[in-house]
Amino acid sequence: MRVHKLTFAALAVAAGLSLTACQNDNAGTGQSDPSSPSTVSSSGGGSDSGSSDQGGAKNSAGTGSATNSGATSSGGTGTAAGTGSNANAKVGKCRTDELEITAKDNTIDGDPDGTVVVTLTNHSGRDCTISGYAGVDLKTNAGSLSAKRTGQQAGSAILKNGKSTYFPVNYPFNKSGGSGVRITGLVVTPPDETKSVTLNWPGAATLPVTDGSGSPVKVGPVGSAGQGG
Repeated sequence: MRVHKLTFAALAVAAGLSLTACQNDNAGTGQSDPSSPSTVSSSGGGSDSGSSDQGGAKNSAGTGSATNSGATSSGGTGTAAGTGSNANAKVGKCRTDELEITAKDNTIDGDPDGTVVVTLTNHSGRDCTISGYAGVDLKTNAGSLSAKRTGQQAGSAILKNGKSTYFPVNYPFNKSGGSGVRITGLVVTPPDETKSVTLNWPGAATLPVTDGSGSPVKVGPVGSAGQGG
């Protein structure tokens, strides 16, 4: 019986050693995984990923901080303002109420016709686009007289806040010796607008009487009158 007990004990010890050896082999195999290309790649990616994950966690925290800061701080407001500014890159057209409109006699001695220059100044607080021909009508004692376009090509322009642009109104002098047609006012409607303004007429007091074949008054496109005298 004692011999059997010793044998059983020896078998138990042997089994324990065998189990330990197997575990050591498995552990060794686990440690040797990084040496295989796929594991290295995975480990390498994992290392970068781990590093990236840690950095990502920091960056994520930073982004979260920036986002929160952007949402609650003036920095965020600045960004929003910047976005709004970019959105406003699509500049709207100039409205009648946003323009200061004046008229001035700009006739030069020796010119065959008289010239009145109309000035449009942007006081809207923003830039705006303006192009084409303004509507121009002369109020006279014989009724309203609409100016005819010169036909000159009109370009498109952005009128900066606080800046001005100009266009000319050309009309014939009354050399008939008669009283002619008396001008009582100038009505201007900015391009693409329906609201008009009425100004005092700064040019010659009368126009010659015409045969009704067409308007003797001509208007040029916005931007075609230089600096407006």
